[in-house]
Amino acid sequence: MNTNPINNEFEEADKLSIPKEKQTTLGLYVTSGEAYEMWQKDPANIKIIDVRTPEEFLFVGYPTMAWKIPVAEQTYIWDAEKGKYPMTILPDFVSRIKDVADPKDTVMLMCRSGGRSAIAVNMLADAGFTQAYQIVDGMEGDIVNDPTSLYNGQRMKNGWKNSGCPWTYKLNPDRMLLPKSTGKE
Repeated sequence: MNTNPINNEFEEADKLSIPKEKQTTLGLYVTSGEAYEMWQKDPANIKIIDVRTPEEFLFVGYPTMAWKIPVAEQTYIWDAEKGKYPMTILPDFVSRIKDVADPKDTVMLMCRSGGRSAIAVNMLADAGFTQAYQIVDGMEGDIVNDPTSLYNGQRMKNGWKNSGCPWTYKLNPDRMLLPKSTGKE
C-alpha cells in the first residue's frame, strides 16, 4: 500500500526491483514520467533537481524546469583499479539545496541514471529532508541490453530524454547553484 502523500505508481514490488545503488534510505521512488506528471500538477510546490555536473547540463541537456545543483564534481586523476575517472562528492551540496528548498518540501532528484541522485537523496535525508524522491531512471535512462538492437549498450531505455519529458540544451544560469570550486561566485 502506498502511504506517501503523493500518489505514484511505485508499489512495493517495484521497489524490490530497484538496483541496490539506486536505493535510498527514504524509499521514495518515481520514474521520469511520473516526476514530470507530479510536477505538472503542483509546479509551485514540487522542485525537480538535477544533480549532474555542469558539463552534463551543457552537453547532454537538462529538464527545462530543473534546478541544476551538482552533488559531485569530476576528477581528472585516472583510477586504474576502477578503470575510470572518479567523481568527488561536493561538501556544500546540502547547503546549496537549502537555498531553494526546505526540509519539508517535496524535491525530486535526478542524475544520469540514478546512482548519484540516490547518494544525493541520502545526504538530504541525513539533513532532515523527508520528501526527497529518487528519479530512478535519471536523465539518460538505463542501458539497452539487447544484442539485436541498434541501441545495445546505450542509455536509450526510459529516462527523462527518452520518456518525452521536456528538456533543453539552453542553459539558464539563474537556476544553477554551482559549488564555489567551479568558479561561479
